[in-house]
Amino acid sequence: MTIKEQASQSVTFYFMRHGQTYLNLFGRMQGWSDAPLTPEGRLGILRSGYGLKDIHFDALYTSDLRRTVETAQLALKYNEFIGKDSCLRMMPEFREVSFGAFEGLSGEYVWNEIREKGNGGKKFDPDSPSLVQDEMNALRKADPSDTAEDFMRFWTRVEQGFMKLMKRHKGTGQKILIVSHGMTIRNIIHELVPEFSLKTPIQNGAITVVSYRDGHFILEALNQTSHFADESLVKDDFFPILPMFLDDQLDDSSRQ
Repeated sequence: MTIKEQASQSVTFYFMRHGQTYLNLFGRMQGWSDAPLTPEGRLGILRSGYGLKDIHFDALYTSDLRRTVETAQLALKYNEFIGKDSCLRMMPEFREVSFGAFEGLSGEYVWNEIREKGNGGKKFDPDSPSLVQDEMNALRKADPSDTAEDFMRFWTRVEQGFMKLMKRHKGTGQKILIVSHGMTIRNIIHELVPEFSLKTPIQNGAITVVSYRDGHFILEALNQTSHFADESLVKDDFFPILPMFLDDQLDDSSRQ
């Protein structure tokens, strides 16, 4: 059964990309490798979260990488509906793509090398709708450690994670927050709303909203940053307060 077949009634997903990390700042490849948020990254997430403080999220999900968990904790600092029963559910399925041995290297250098070598000596078509997948597959082939993910390996785990949420939340009318990664979010949105281009970058802290109603997924907001509050309204004096659990550790009766 596909993602679209899993849905039955209204549900709204709020996708947030994690805040800027030091590896982002330095232009390094960051997939399964991780780094803390920069001060600017923390501030951006606080501003983003403040702009969402009036939204009652019925469930809170992140990947199991530190940068998304840190982002979610900061983003929910000002939320008026966070209570004693609130918790973050971490899902490995929503990790970023693994770049294998290229983790931590210069992103510009790695991608230029991949594009220069092409696919079996054939240059990539910059206008091809499958460009992102083609480059991901080429990087996998070039990885000497054999640990990078090709597109199908990456997408299979991401799709499995999202289908879990569709099964859990379909027909509830709930609002679900998912804090994840640029490539992960882009591919989910592209699958749900095919006219969305995979070449569209997702900014740190930006919100993309997809709702399901009347049998269709609808892109309500894309890469939105207009909700960011003024810096004067937020203060970076926050320590994590929300309990965190791997999703599989919780049964359905304990979900928020």
